[in-house]
Amino acid sequence: MAEAERPPLRRYAPKTADSGGGRLPVIWTVSISRLSQLLHDITPEFDHRADIEAVNAGFEDAARLIKQRLQRESCDVIVAAGSNGAYLKNRIDVPVVPIQTSGFDLMQALTHARKLSTRIGVVTHETDLPVFAAFQRSFRLKIEQRAFVTAEDARTCVGELVANGVDVIIGTGMVTDLAEQAGVVGILMYSAESVRQAFERALDLASVIGRAKSPVPPLRANTRRTEGSGSRYELTDLLGDSPAMTALRERLGRYAASEATVLIRGATGTGKELAAQALHSASRRRARPFVAVNCGAIAESLLESELFGYEDGAFTGSRRGGRVGLIESADGGTLFLDEIGEMPLALQTRLLRVLEQREVVRVGASRPVPVDVRVVAATHCDLAQMVEARQFRLDLYYRLNVLYLALPTLAERCEDLPLLVQHFLKRGSGVPLQLDAAALALLRQHSWPGNVRELRNILERLPMFVGNDAKLVDADTLLRSAPELAGTTLRADASSPARANLALPSRRRGVDRATVAAALQQTQGDREAAAKLLGVSRTTLWRWLALQGKSADSA
Repeated sequence: MAEAERPPLRRYAPKTADSGGGRLPVIWTVSISRLSQLLHDITPEFDHRADIEAVNAGFEDAARLIKQRLQRESCDVIVAAGSNGAYLKNRIDVPVVPIQTSGFDLMQALTHARKLSTRIGVVTHETDLPVFAAFQRSFRLKIEQRAFVTAEDARTCVGELVANGVDVIIGTGMVTDLAEQAGVVGILMYSAESVRQAFERALDLASVIGRAKSPVPPLRANTRRTEGSGSRYELTDLLGDSPAMTALRERLGRYAASEATVLIRGATGTGKELAAQALHSASRRRARPFVAVNCGAIAESLLESELFGYEDGAFTGSRRGGRVGLIESADGGTLFLDEIGEMPLALQTRLLRVLEQREVVRVGASRPVPVDVRVVAATHCDLAQMVEARQFRLDLYYRLNVLYLALPTLAERCEDLPLLVQHFLKRGSGVPLQLDAAALALLRQHSWPGNVRELRNILERLPMFVGNDAKLVDADTLLRSAPELAGTTLRADASSPARANLALPSRRRGVDRATVAAALQQTQGDREAAAKLLGVSRTTLWRWLALQGKSADSA
């Protein structure tokens, strides 16, 4: 579409903060199709914190239009989703914050699709979604997955699904449009909450960029944490009264008094960035930037210039005047390198210089720039094993592993579950929900491969399955909202050595007769205790016994 035919970006005089401060950050949202309406609905919630403009274009058209506008106008951050965001990241000289799909979004979209049909297709950008395999088994639905890279790929994927008899397709805005053009229902996979989170990340990034462009005041050791430091969590946000969490908070407090580099290791979902932010908030650097970089989320070709910055004319397409890197942006504060094991070996050498010399050499420059940063690195990998496999530099490993912090898994601190449940339910629900004893027992018996993040996702979706007047959630309702809990195996404990041999129900109609009999034998016929052992309500156990009795009579 020609430039004259496209609705231009709204011309504006730069807004200023209500307090009379400087110009508000400028955020452009780039979207086409149904996502544009969702962004339009959420934008007023952030209008007082940023000057937000909508670019209703995609791919080549969006890139061309943005480049033209940037010659005359200013933009700090762009918010985009799916393939549109991925396309723009490598083609424009403005940071792009993606709108990311959460587990709650997928469950919500799948619930909506299931009401319309049992023949469901899912089309995502670049990667498949393994979580749908579990949903497919739990809901007994035929869910076909496809992934695309280009717009033509997306069209092909939709055509294949329609040809295979799919009636409902879940996907990005472009995919839903293609689905409806093909005569089937299209359901957008993004939610309002995902858009809100993208705006929050964009505001954080815009704040870091603004500080990098502005003069930095001298660091004062006793300054309280200020708004805009980039750190949102403190030691008190690490919830849990278990010995493991008490020890973790105590160690973080001691580490905060030091300037040494910290290496955090923890499984996915254990809260590595939360711990890093809490460490920053408790340190003397609390008033200065906390800059987080996911080394595995940035393309290898871009990671060097993002981290170290570049000089004017360093490479084709570089910004006039050069660019400050993220390491320099963290000057005076904390640089958090998440998934450090994903950093390419060539860049590991350059990072080693930063740690040893406390200076940065931008791409295309010859003179180093001194920096004062504290580095906190995190990984879910065993870096020592990666060193042996020559996938990680030994000298960098020793330079990072000065202070070591191991985060406990949720399975290792199950006594914290009631407190975490209360916290997430209070945050995510408009009504004061509580879990009954059987539902809590069901959670305790889960292995929690996704740790606290998995628990949070389960509890955030729970209100969708609870009646408006209900305040107490039983195990049956919990299983309906979180079918992945159905395959949980009960763990043994000191008072009940036989628990490991009892399996939770894989279907709502019950478990086999031998499992129920074993539970009753172990509890000496106490049905209430047996129900708790199986992670269900007493009524559910009674129904199973009745069904099994009828089955025996008919035999």
